[in-house]
Amino acid sequence: MKNQDLKYFLYARRSIEKSDKEERVASIESQISEMEEVAQKQGLKIVDRFYETKSAKKPYMRDEFQKMIEQIQKGKANGILCWKIDRLARNPVDEGTIKYLLQEGVIQNIKASDRDWYPDDNVLLASVEFGVATQYSRDLAKHIKRGLRQKAENGHRPAIAPLGYENTRQWGKGHEEILVDEVRFPLLRKVFDLALTGQHSVLELTKIANEEIGIRTKGYKVSRSDKKISRTNMYRILTNTFYYGEFEYPEKSGNWYQGKHKPMITKEEYDKIQFLLGRKDRPRSTPKHEFAYTGLIKCAHCGASITAEEKWKHQKNGNVHHYIYYRCTKRGKKECTSRPVRVEVIDKGVMDFLKKIKIPKDFHDWAITTLKEMHQEEAKDRDSILYDKQKQYKEVVKKLDRILEMRIAEEMTADQYSTKKSELESEQRTLKSYLDNIDQRISNWMEEVEKILDFSVKVCDTFKKADVKQKRQILASLGYNHFLKDEKLIVQAVNPILTVELMSNEVKLIHNKLEPHKKRSVDGQFGKSYAESPAMWRCRESNPGANRVRMKST
Repeated sequence: MKNQDLKYFLYARRSIEKSDKEERVASIESQISEMEEVAQKQGLKIVDRFYETKSAKKPYMRDEFQKMIEQIQKGKANGILCWKIDRLARNPVDEGTIKYLLQEGVIQNIKASDRDWYPDDNVLLASVEFGVATQYSRDLAKHIKRGLRQKAENGHRPAIAPLGYENTRQWGKGHEEILVDEVRFPLLRKVFDLALTGQHSVLELTKIANEEIGIRTKGYKVSRSDKKISRTNMYRILTNTFYYGEFEYPEKSGNWYQGKHKPMITKEEYDKIQFLLGRKDRPRSTPKHEFAYTGLIKCAHCGASITAEEKWKHQKNGNVHHYIYYRCTKRGKKECTSRPVRVEVIDKGVMDFLKKIKIPKDFHDWAITTLKEMHQEEAKDRDSILYDKQKQYKEVVKKLDRILEMRIAEEMTADQYSTKKSELESEQRTLKSYLDNIDQRISNWMEEVEKILDFSVKVCDTFKKADVKQKRQILASLGYNHFLKDEKLIVQAVNPILTVELMSNEVKLIHNKLEPHKKRSVDGQFGKSYAESPAMWRCRESNPGANRVRMKST
């Protein structure tokens, strides 16, 4: 009867985290309905209701709970109705607040569906009840973290799948996998292909993805579904390691895992995109003007990046002249004495190098035939290549076991172990990626070499007619680390461009020896000389398939 004189607040809560136990917790509606029925039967006065969908494992995170406590402290109510005591607190701070108010008599009664609590009750019993709820919350957090860590170790990132992939629970709860989104995966791969050309800014890629390719994000709410990709989202896509098969979990933890999902790009393609974006860790902002060679050249004197700027000269007779200059940014090296150069100087430097790698059509035809024979030999050697890489992989695994034993025996400090472990795991991931992709590598290298040879036949003519984007693509195809020194461009080519340059030099020597002064036919002589040239076989030893460069036919 004394409870009928009290004023009650009704409090209901459902946790966002739905563990196995939470699944059996009544909904907010059923909690309110049941406690209102109790209040009606016992003649209790409810002055207000507070309910929320929030976890109680951390203090000060529940707005409605804090409002209720403030109102109780002001004397607006002196009783609480709740379905279970664990609806009120699952952490020591909130537990202490409730227990203190109850012991001080500010709260006269806490009525749950299974029992009552009063100020003169045994303090130990209340502590046990609250302690069980708090300990459950702590255990639950440990179990969740352990489960997520195990999932990451199994190669499945514990998060919503990025664009191009989708989560699935076909094997039951707790066994989710990340599968390919058959609709978005090929569309997003087209975006990566465009990024690899180096001729599109991030803003342009975003527009192409939205307007031409027609790719849309996959929303998990009706109001958010089928949205266009934003420029910020495009940055995240291009810098997300998940797309080449690795992920860090948790973020910024330094714990890297090899995913079991199908990679969209290779590690080499990812590294090239990061270079073209301008930074190792995050992309650079989009320039206001479009220049052909920015981001591809550095100053040979100080190592700073080369930028470009436009100059306009207005003459008194009304003529207007437009110039583009490339100059050192002199970041951190203000004493650098390098001078600006006109874009025509850069163009000439690129053309001079392209002439070095230009090959005649007859050599192209002979090389394709010869390379097909090499391709067959390469396929036969696959078993020996696999054996060598597998041997290296096993050796890395042994080293990991060895340093773990050394750490257990305290022969290594924690920092030494962590550093060495990180190095070996990186090497392990690289070897595993190589082993996983070797079949595709062997089958695709011939196609890549054909593209390079086609490129070398017609690149000079193509460059003469090229626009800004095409010129940028051509220079990026040659390499990523070119220099400007003493007002001259120094092209730092990469394999297999270097191999093509060696072959081109040898072809010119052969032609100079065999070419008759009166242009008589020498059919068959060139092919025989190519085959007998030691330099050609030294080029073969460099194996253009091992260090191929992705290059689109221009």
